[in-house]
Amino acid sequence: MIPAQFNPKDVEKKWYDYWMKNKYFHSTPDNRTPYTIVIPPPNVTGVLHMGHMLNNTIQDVLIRRARLKGFNACWVPGTDHASIATEAKVVAKLKSEGINKSDLTREEFLKHAYDWTDKYGGTILEQLKQLGCSCDWDRTKFTMDEDMSASVIKSFVDLYNKGMIYRGFRMVNWDPEAKTTLSDEEVIHEERQGKLYFINYKIEGSNDTLTIATTRPETIFGDTAVCINPNDERFTHLKGKKAIVPICNRVIPIIEDEYVDVEFGTGCLKVTPAHDVNDKELGDKHNLEIIDIFNEDATLNTFGLQFAGKDRFVAREEVAKELEANGALVKTEVHMNKVGTSERTKAVIEPRLSDQWFLKMEELVKPAIKAVLETEEVKLYPSKFNNTYRHWMENIRDWNISRQLWWGQQIPAYYYGEGKEDFVVAENPTAALALAQTKTGNHNLTAADLTQDADALDTWFSSWLWPMAVFGGVLDPENEDFKYYYPTNDLVTGPDILFFWVARMIIAGYEYTGKKPFNNVYLTGLVRDKQRRKMSKSLGNSPDPLDLIEKFGADGVRVGLLLSASAGNDIMFDEELCNNGKAFANKIWNAFRLIKGWEVVADIAQPEASKIAIDWYEAKLQQTLAEIEDNFEKYRLSDALMAIYKLVWDDFCSWLLEIIKPGYQQPIDRATFDKAIELLEANLKLLHPFMPFLTEEIWQYIADRTPEQALIVSEWPTMKDTNADLIPAFDFASEVISGIRTIRKEKNISFKDTIDLKVINNEKVATTFDAVILKLGNVESLEYVTEAVDGSLTFRVKSNEYFIPISGNIDVEAEVAKLEEELKYIQGFLRSVQGKLSNEKFVNGAPEQVIANERKKEADALAKIATIEQSLLSLK
Repeated sequence: MIPAQFNPKDVEKKWYDYWMKNKYFHSTPDNRTPYTIVIPPPNVTGVLHMGHMLNNTIQDVLIRRARLKGFNACWVPGTDHASIATEAKVVAKLKSEGINKSDLTREEFLKHAYDWTDKYGGTILEQLKQLGCSCDWDRTKFTMDEDMSASVIKSFVDLYNKGMIYRGFRMVNWDPEAKTTLSDEEVIHEERQGKLYFINYKIEGSNDTLTIATTRPETIFGDTAVCINPNDERFTHLKGKKAIVPICNRVIPIIEDEYVDVEFGTGCLKVTPAHDVNDKELGDKHNLEIIDIFNEDATLNTFGLQFAGKDRFVAREEVAKELEANGALVKTEVHMNKVGTSERTKAVIEPRLSDQWFLKMEELVKPAIKAVLETEEVKLYPSKFNNTYRHWMENIRDWNISRQLWWGQQIPAYYYGEGKEDFVVAENPTAALALAQTKTGNHNLTAADLTQDADALDTWFSSWLWPMAVFGGVLDPENEDFKYYYPTNDLVTGPDILFFWVARMIIAGYEYTGKKPFNNVYLTGLVRDKQRRKMSKSLGNSPDPLDLIEKFGADGVRVGLLLSASAGNDIMFDEELCNNGKAFANKIWNAFRLIKGWEVVADIAQPEASKIAIDWYEAKLQQTLAEIEDNFEKYRLSDALMAIYKLVWDDFCSWLLEIIKPGYQQPIDRATFDKAIELLEANLKLLHPFMPFLTEEIWQYIADRTPEQALIVSEWPTMKDTNADLIPAFDFASEVISGIRTIRKEKNISFKDTIDLKVINNEKVATTFDAVILKLGNVESLEYVTEAVDGSLTFRVKSNEYFIPISGNIDVEAEVAKLEEELKYIQGFLRSVQGKLSNEKFVNGAPEQVIANERKKEADALAKIATIEQSLLSLK
């Protein structure tokens, strides 16, 4: 018994469990062509959000279609350890329990981190299953798995030995909340309103002063010079003198350098080498003292005197007040400037001098630039992102790969002495000890004499190996899986990590294998609300994806998202989209129930209307299949789905089923019924990648299937020859049917009553679909004539004229009056349009499209007038 309604809750778990039980998602190397996708690993402790929903639905569509097309489809899932975000969550949890990270050993902290990961780590992957994602769960990877970590360490050691990784004391981006350094790419620059403080510094040995302008008065405690431009005549008298820093009263030199912009502020620049990258360069050039005034949490240290221990922003206000009290603060002005913030914690970044590990990028990027921008071995969809890629890659800086965290792969550098160069880099302590003994010549060194670097590697340094490491390709490049599945086929991700992840994977791929990591990169847009705002928890405008699945079904949500998700373009999400998806699922379900509800009789003849309609639909199916294949080739998944949507909703449900439907309480012939089922099955195959649960449910209801016959592993429809001429011929016939139905509706002619139809066939249209017109128009007879038929209602399709003789239940006088009124209105409208087109100034000045629209209005009005006049002639 087929249920009256499609209920997603009844089928989703049933079919997902069935697919899992029969291992349809699992892939092992064989003689088929592989099709491989690796998931962009979500944060291990994350939960499903709308961006994940879109991204993973697209991947599932691609992998399910590949499976149907006979490829050995492999979609590798997994999660990222997300060092900054996860460590912050673990630290916060410990703090709520009265435990400080600083009170724990690294091993104790990592135990808490793994406990946290074990508790929350599987959530997002389980949620992906509810969406229908057909990942090979047997291959699930985590970036902190033993083999994955070993891959990262091997990569580090290899690059270090090649001279590409170095340790440097450099100005870095410091996140005082996460207490770690960040790469330039992890810093978001925001325009913010602040203040410009004008401060007087006394000149040593005189009553003179100089004025500097700064946005950060709290950093005066780190000033080690004041710099003037040697060409600035205003300050010639200051050359060779010294200034006194207010509050701390430290004497500092006045130096000269053309770096100073004479137009900015006062033309005098305070130099704080420990807290500004440009000041650091000046400091190095002029051998200035370096004074670091901040603790790692951006509170002032003892150099901040009475402000020690206070947050930098609190100190800023208090320092300004003291400067004002001392008469040193001249004035303040409102000032707009760019402020760097942490992508992860949103904290304002603090420039900080620190020993860090860096990867040289200048040579590494060259093959990756060539692959995307020259040879197009790797293609970005849409290609507009090539320019973004070019800008980033051609302006790349060395990558700061160390992080002051414990959660992550610990840097494999081992120190054995006090000097900066007293270290070795090795994959494990045993190898490190042997290296250290060789390097020092001291074979009495023991493991206890070595101390491993406390820092962890940047998470992206782990995930840039993802397409290789998930198949063991870093540790064992000759293994069967790696040689079979790599390079992968398609990567689906967001443009916001085009540099963080995509570009770096391309770099790593060429460095380690000489091959690209994937063929194509499909860049999705951002999911926004109806007001074009980015969805976020803080705005409260992001629905819970699982709530949407509960409300609309997974298929409904997938369709709702994908119908508006063209590559690279943002989605204006509205729940009504999911409702449309749900309605589409119900439409298909009802169409299936309609077919299965027909009584089938084997020995009745197939009606001519059914035969030609089936031939037409097969041609339409093939035309749509070609369109779908083209759209998939160009990664226009939204267009592919829309083509299927129109085929099924309009052509199959609204036209084909209406044509072949038997009369009330009448049976259907076997040939038509079997063809209807065959065409429905073809539709289900096209729909399956987008709506897996609904389609498998219907597929299994149609017939008893063995596991080998399940829809998920059936065959994608193949291209074959059909009569394409039937498509335009049917389009014409459908306009005729619509014309008949319009007249029936307007003139209150019951659809139960038959009518006669006469045609002047000016278009020389074939009679191919006359049987369809007879059935759907409930036409008793269709006759071709050479002149107008008096006493008839008329309509036109192109130049063809159609006449429906008036039956006795129509008030001819009322109809004439109505037509004359309509004719008068259309004639007035035509005069208005023609008035515009006869206005030379309008025609010469208006855009070409506007003129074309007006000419179309004129043509439509003339055609309408001709039809009304013909109807009036017939009635009079």
